[in-house]
Amino acid sequence: MAEIFRRTEMAEQMAHRLLHPGVLDEGLRSGLFLSGLRRIGKTTFLRNDLIPALQAQGAVVIYVDLWSDTKASPAALVLAAVRKTIGELQTPGSGVLSQLKRVNGLDLGGLGFKFGFKLDAVGEPGGATLAEALTEVVDQAKTDVVLIVDEVQHAITTEDGHNLLLALKAARDAINPRPATSGHFVFLGTGSHRAQVAELTARRNQAFAGAASVAYPVLGRDYVGHLLERLTREGVANLPSLDAAEAAFITLGNRPEEMLRALSKLIQALPPGDDPDKILAVIASTLRSSAADVELLKVEQLGSLAGAIFDRIAMAEGDARGLFSAEAAGEYAKVLGRDVRVEEIQPVVNELLGANLIMRRGHGIYGVTDPFVQEVWRERRSLLAGL
Repeated sequence: MAEIFRRTEMAEQMAHRLLHPGVLDEGLRSGLFLSGLRRIGKTTFLRNDLIPALQAQGAVVIYVDLWSDTKASPAALVLAAVRKTIGELQTPGSGVLSQLKRVNGLDLGGLGFKFGFKLDAVGEPGGATLAEALTEVVDQAKTDVVLIVDEVQHAITTEDGHNLLLALKAARDAINPRPATSGHFVFLGTGSHRAQVAELTARRNQAFAGAASVAYPVLGRDYVGHLLERLTREGVANLPSLDAAEAAFITLGNRPEEMLRALSKLIQALPPGDDPDKILAVIASTLRSSAADVELLKVEQLGSLAGAIFDRIAMAEGDARGLFSAEAAGEYAKVLGRDVRVEEIQPVVNELLGANLIMRRGHGIYGVTDPFVQEVWRERRSLLAGL
């Protein structure tokens, strides 16, 4: 297993602010949303640092990644995760229950919790609502429940996802304001599109309007130094300077996987006597472009109309609208060199959505899923225009 760069101090501080907020952090009770590009280490941090820190401070943690199954509805994925955790709380000897007993000193003997609802009916018509179920968990466990939803922006792409967020808001409002509550319900959402995640808290029609939305603290110089130290311990010579390696890491969008690839290529191909700092800069620039190529190749494979539609979305200032208008069809026709019927557009948009290349942000509103890919697309368009 690859060695993981731990961010223990940051995780412990974040956990403390979520579970024991001071005056300036009380707004976190309304929810916290973290946004950052894909493959910058968000999920690794959540699973290996933040969740253990929250559990060590006595919380029941429920984690779900909405990108784990893009064909499943967000509501189904969240409900499955909630039911799984509640089921473990009912099961003597389970990991969740053992952790609670150890950290919080609960005395349940050899038994698990007994809840007044049917587990498989939670969130279903006629069953306990999420608010009712989570309230019982908080009251019996006498601690905070933290729900972490990774790639939370997928919840706004469907009606049932929107309803799910409303149900989670209802749980927050049912538990947290109680004067003598035994614990709190804390919602943490992370996403790979900053604008879409911010929309979840900025628009008044969204369930978590007014909650905190901040950029995910990306890995930086300390992580790069960690990599160079490991390579030095392994006997690798002629490494780049820390400053040059940090600059390359930034060029690569602070993405650990790409940085490891860049260092590997540098070590394998560095000619004797050449400056590793200069060579690494060239490698990083090349990899930055090729990393986006993986996604952009999907656009190309979907055909010329897909490319024209993607271009309209990627080049839009802010939200892209009017993809299905007669004016848009005219623009696509100029690119393709043939007439484009309005009814041709929807199936291609659906293919782009299915490939996770674009996302529907609202009725008739679209954006590129990965802003990093959008940035490279725009750079290439600018270069072609200059030529």
